[in-house]
Amino acid sequence: MFEIEFKESGEVAVKGRLDAAQAQKAQDFLDLVTDGCVLDLAALEYISSAGLGVLLSTHKRLMGGESGLELVNVNKHIGDIFRYSGFDKLFVIRTL
Repeated sequence: MFEIEFKESGEVAVKGRLDAAQAQKAQDFLDLVTDGCVLDLAALEYISSAGLGVLLSTHKRLMGGESGLELVNVNKHIGDIFRYSGFDKLFVIRTL
């Protein structure tokens, strides 16, 4: 199961498993974001390389406008994936 939606605060909440099967759904949603964006990953259970690619392409696009993605409420497991992939150097990440 995968869900992505805007919260009342304006943050984007991501829930479930962001894998190759859900990457296009996530990309389609994030393509609607035109300015800096905070992604709340508190309910993200898993992210694959395809999911990382979605975040990277969105971040690069938004950085062209002087803003990017900020990842918040990142649990230890997801944080480890970002560290192992080197993505912790690309994004502002706030852990739980």
